[in-house]
Amino acid sequence: MKKVMSKKNSDNEKTEFVYMTKDISSEGIMAIYEVLGRKATGKVAVKISTGEPGGHYFLSTKLIQPLVQAVSGTIVECNTAYGGPRSTTESHSSVLVEHGFTSIAPVDIMDADGSISLTVTKGKHLKEDLVGSHLENNDFVMDLSHFKGHAMGGFGGAIKNMSIGIASSMGKSLIHSAGTATTGFGINTPQDDFLESMAEAAKAVADYVGENIIYISVMNNLSVDCDCDSHPAKPEMEDIGILASLDPVALDQACVDLVYAAPDGKALIERMESRHGIHTLEHAEFIGLGTRNYDLFTIDN
Repeated sequence: MKKVMSKKNSDNEKTEFVYMTKDISSEGIMAIYEVLGRKATGKVAVKISTGEPGGHYFLSTKLIQPLVQAVSGTIVECNTAYGGPRSTTESHSSVLVEHGFTSIAPVDIMDADGSISLTVTKGKHLKEDLVGSHLENNDFVMDLSHFKGHAMGGFGGAIKNMSIGIASSMGKSLIHSAGTATTGFGINTPQDDFLESMAEAAKAVADYVGENIIYISVMNNLSVDCDCDSHPAKPEMEDIGILASLDPVALDQACVDLVYAAPDGKALIERMESRHGIHTLEHAEFIGLGTRNYDLFTIDN
């Protein structure tokens, strides 16, 4: 294992390890999981984005199948707040079949039976985070995200996947509205308030699960658009690799820095900067979710 980057992005005294492989394959994702040294045990929820029908950049079943099956995981998602094929449990379940996820593992729409409330500590906007009620049926969470751009957040990675991703439909609205509504998606919410609310919801999930969570992000198909977009823009940059950490802030920050370091990251950088995306990580660090400082190690020979 070799250190390839050490980055101090803030005055936080803490620094976390982030691991990377350029091998975007089922073997690579298994290797990055093993190096974390924290085993997913008990009933394991594997949180992914199921992807909007029409889109095709969401994580492929071929890539994730060995890892999901190795931990006897259940693929989990929650319904959307913006309408469309993933807004109801019935239609969302059909998407899971259409995209092949039911062929590799059990699946669960976690807010099929409503929400439970998680306490938000140090929240500027949120007092509670409404998540799919089935979250409490699990012992461990694997936050398995696809890093890419996002129309509202600038980028989506580990923090978005555990905040908006684990939030119920009502919880998504609460985040998008910065705590003022449980319907709609906060179209008039000040941008930084929305970004801060994402970080606060992620902190609520992290506090709830404790150490029973790991974070893995796949940096491929790096479109400026999210997997929730049914017609995402074609990626303008090459794939980068798979990264993992026990700290979601360090992981997202490392992914952001790798985009900046890439020779072909202009479009995604513009998307992140135009939405002030880095502020999600600034606020996440401020409220104690993690650190933006990291040492990046490659596990490749």
